[in-house]
Amino acid sequence: MYGAPESTEDISMSNRRSDLHPEVEAMLATLDAGFPDVAAFPAVEVRSMIDARRAPLGGQPDMRSVQNLTIDGPDGDPLPLRVFTPHAAADGALPTIVFAHGGGFVFCGIDSHDEFTRSLAEHTGSVVVSVEYRLAPEHQAPAALEDMYTAVQWATEHAGEYGGDVDRVAVAGDSAGGLLSAAVCLAARERGGPKIAAQILLYPVIDDDFDTESYRLYGEGYYNTTRAMKWYWDQYAPTGRDDMLVVPARAESLADLPPTVMITAELDPPAASGVRYAERLRADGVEVHEHQLEGLFHGVLTFANFPLTPQARQTVWDLIGEVL
Repeated sequence: MYGAPESTEDISMSNRRSDLHPEVEAMLATLDAGFPDVAAFPAVEVRSMIDARRAPLGGQPDMRSVQNLTIDGPDGDPLPLRVFTPHAAADGALPTIVFAHGGGFVFCGIDSHDEFTRSLAEHTGSVVVSVEYRLAPEHQAPAALEDMYTAVQWATEHAGEYGGDVDRVAVAGDSAGGLLSAAVCLAARERGGPKIAAQILLYPVIDDDFDTESYRLYGEGYYNTTRAMKWYWDQYAPTGRDDMLVVPARAESLADLPPTVMITAELDPPAASGVRYAERLRADGVEVHEHQLEGLFHGVLTFANFPLTPQARQTVWDLIGEVL
């Protein structure tokens, strides 16, 4: 659809496991046919393609309030936030979750994840602060991390104005946003910054190791590809990857980090790195609540209308409830 070779889908299908759920098989075929080969285009064109595929905002689930605002970013430029307060806020101060969206560091934003962040707020009984961090390659690492860090600082001071508990501020993110959430926790530890109540990492891109078992098994034919992941990393961090705030897996120690929810998707190339990070967290004394979404693929939690998503989401909501 976007200029990828016509043979891409056939190659992808031939590489897939034969035991996939029929709904997964159908969805992967749809995604392979409709999602651009990101590495074949400049980032600005990829962004336009993704934006053109996005459905209009639906405003569901309904919230008690949704506030769009801007705060001063780390460089003094405006940093947009969207704060979701669920109806449960009438019962008192709620946990606060600062959320970083996925999108390979290059695309997506507050709008693309509006339904998911609404659902996160409703089903976990939390105030959610969604962050429109700066995108690569125009803004390379650590720009997005610093935006996220600034948003966490803001939440620890202002969440109470929206029904949130400033003493229970967690971070969460899917994919690239999972990396930013993990990096923020490391930054807060190193800088003596805000006390973060939990890190909720949803199939995070936690490492740039492309030679793991999951990359070998699922690097082609399962929507998120090794080729795409290498391109995303080159946009976000063409250099400086020895820094743990760029690649959290580079941290020598993961001690003293907050309780962690680690969600991986079995058919996702970065899955093995997420599992390995969870193992390291446990070894360094961190409380970890881990779950792998068996037979599911990268990004599944944000596909609200996919038949297998509600059950997967419920598992995530339950684990978040355990740490918050």
